[in-house]
Amino acid sequence: MSERESMEYDVVVVGGGPAGLATAIRLKQLAAEKNQEIGVCVLEKGAELGAHILSGAVMDPLALTELIPDWKEKGAPLNVAVTQDKFLFLSETGARATPNWLLPQCFHNEGNYIVRLGDVVKWMGEQAEALGVDIFPGFAAVEVLYDENGSVRGVATGDMGVARDGSHTDHYQPGMELHARYTVFGEGARGQLGRQLIERYKLDDGRNPQSYGIGIKEMWEVDPAQSKPGLVIHTAGWPLDADTYGGSFLYHLDNNLVAVGMIVGLDYANPWLSPFDEFQRYKTHPAIRGTFEGGKRIAYGARAITAGGLLALPKLTFPGGVLVGCEAGFLNASRIKGSHAAIKSGKMAAEAAFDALTADRRQDELTAYPKAFEASWLHAELNKARNFKQWFKKGRTIATVMTGVEQLLFKGKMPWTLRHNKPDYACLQPASECARIDYPKPDGKLTFDKLSSVFISNTNHDENEPVHLTLKDASVPVKVNLAKYGGPESRYCPAGVYEFVKDDHGEDRLQINAQNCVHCKTCDIKDPTQNIVWVAPQGGEGPVYSGM
Repeated sequence: MSERESMEYDVVVVGGGPAGLATAIRLKQLAAEKNQEIGVCVLEKGAELGAHILSGAVMDPLALTELIPDWKEKGAPLNVAVTQDKFLFLSETGARATPNWLLPQCFHNEGNYIVRLGDVVKWMGEQAEALGVDIFPGFAAVEVLYDENGSVRGVATGDMGVARDGSHTDHYQPGMELHARYTVFGEGARGQLGRQLIERYKLDDGRNPQSYGIGIKEMWEVDPAQSKPGLVIHTAGWPLDADTYGGSFLYHLDNNLVAVGMIVGLDYANPWLSPFDEFQRYKTHPAIRGTFEGGKRIAYGARAITAGGLLALPKLTFPGGVLVGCEAGFLNASRIKGSHAAIKSGKMAAEAAFDALTADRRQDELTAYPKAFEASWLHAELNKARNFKQWFKKGRTIATVMTGVEQLLFKGKMPWTLRHNKPDYACLQPASECARIDYPKPDGKLTFDKLSSVFISNTNHDENEPVHLTLKDASVPVKVNLAKYGGPESRYCPAGVYEFVKDDHGEDRLQINAQNCVHCKTCDIKDPTQNIVWVAPQGGEGPVYSGM
């Protein structure tokens, strides 16, 4: 076994998304202001910054303006201002628009921008590098390193060039250890290391279990006659039933591009439901399909998002490190926005870390960060929406009415707080108790299958490497998941990773097509037996989203 080499930094940031990059930028800004030298690096498992970034995305520029006030002059790719908001309730054949004056504030997007978040992240990466941040794309952090006192002292990246049987190929390179005085974890929703840290330090004690949705998205080049740059459309209702949380977004960018997607809450009950197929069906609605007829689908992706809000936020600090962005769960589900919250959390974490560094501290708890959060506009914003997801546990009608009551009548200052204690995976019901759902076959023009979708996500994994979708017990998928829940893995995965096939003896077995994985983490969240554990494959693998 080759010895791992190590590098020392003041701060190591895991994850090159909006939160991680905001942390790195703010640290270097403060160092320049105070004329101090600090070493900051960002590890990103994607092949390049933005490769694994997927978001709607309508962006509120408030946090970016706080971080980089002259972002416009510096050429940030926020080019399409929102010009119109529409909210539609869909039945199978009809659409009812909600008058704008009745829309709660969370659905108003005046002053926001429709962006391709991958492009924003690339630009933020350029700003970080210009300030002296070391950025290492293609390196997946796979292990948290602890010192003798149990504090986090950094991370290790994964070995490269390991064969499926665990042997070393000719291309073998051992991982690298990165040691830091403070380590910032910004891996996004359901991060591999974040999950371990939450468990080890019991950061979720007394909190609601985190609630998730799966977001499935396509980018289309539409007929110029259909292009309406700045138009934002959200829908609720069909094709999802009244008990399933979710809705769609349709955002008109410039250059005849339209981003369209659907979010389905992963607390759904029916194991026959397929979020991917619900999304394909949604595009056939009479009020929606016209946008895409005569157009061309150019990109596809999927990603789990956090939706639990303020009440599901874990403790943000532990000895030697912090959680930022969607790793912690800062996304505001009622506004369908998370990038502003990610940037703000990164900025606050950086300020706490910088003060600690200048006081010559190391590997203790950055308690100034949660204090800053509690006093911030972000806390106030999330507090207003604290009950949003919980109302949906009571069905769409009650949720719609109560969100209106809380946001319009009480202005987010309601005297009640709703709790829930059931994680998403525990909401799945036995297949025998649920109605089967027959999805129409894709037409290849408006609706598509999973494999052709994965193809345009530019996903790639080495076939001969260890499978990164690990099972605690290989017998459980057939014995429990298939027998009791009808094999939901084959439906909740938006990339066709999981298939139940017959072996030579006619027995069922689970086949894992790990090469297809788009790193959405849905399996890790929704598996009813919590038997699947997603771990990072070799660095640089997975999807390569172009500005999604």
